[in-house]
Amino acid sequence: MAKITFTTHDNQTFDVEGEEGSTVMETAIKNAVPGIEAECGGACACATCHVYVAEEWSERVGNPEPMEEDMLDFAYDVRPTSRLSCQIRITSELDGLAVTVPERQG
Repeated sequence: MAKITFTTHDNQTFDVEGEEGSTVMETAIKNAVPGIEAECGGACACATCHVYVAEEWSERVGNPEPMEEDMLDFAYDVRPTSRLSCQIRITSELDGLAVTVPERQG
């Protein structure tokens, strides 16, 4: 299990446990984190699970693959640390990960 902290745009914080091998998006949905819509169910076919990865975690999480970059074009207020949470697979190395949910999804 890895602890993930989700912060909403209005500063509500949700500390949840994510199972290794699952995704950040699946963890958000399972724990009813507001703002993560996940309309495509994790198929990297939309941008409704967009998050901002905390800068100190960016390197460990890694950069988006080309398909994810294409989907981020549809996201709202994309930033250098933007990722689709369906594409971040949870590992023990991500224990303590912090992400922020944007004000709205694309």
